[in-house]
Amino acid sequence: MYHTIEFDAALTLDLEISHKHPLERVSVIKGTRLRVQLRPHVLETDAGPVEAADLFFEDGTASRAVPFASFSFVD
Repeated sequence: MYHTIEFDAALTLDLEISHKHPLERVSVIKGTRLRVQLRPHVLETDAGPVEAADLFFEDGTASRAVPFASFSFVD
């Protein structure tokens, strides 16, 4: 299921185009809305647990471990 999310801050994402290609860095500006599928999980950091999600975009690309604090749901 796809959800529309809006980024709450400017962010640089590492975008996976294919497992055969290196990651591509993409800058996302605050207010950008995208449709994504999410796979939520928790990351253990030095500051404690952080809720994050792997984002799968409609064009077939993906970005891993994006903190939930950096985006919100629109729909």
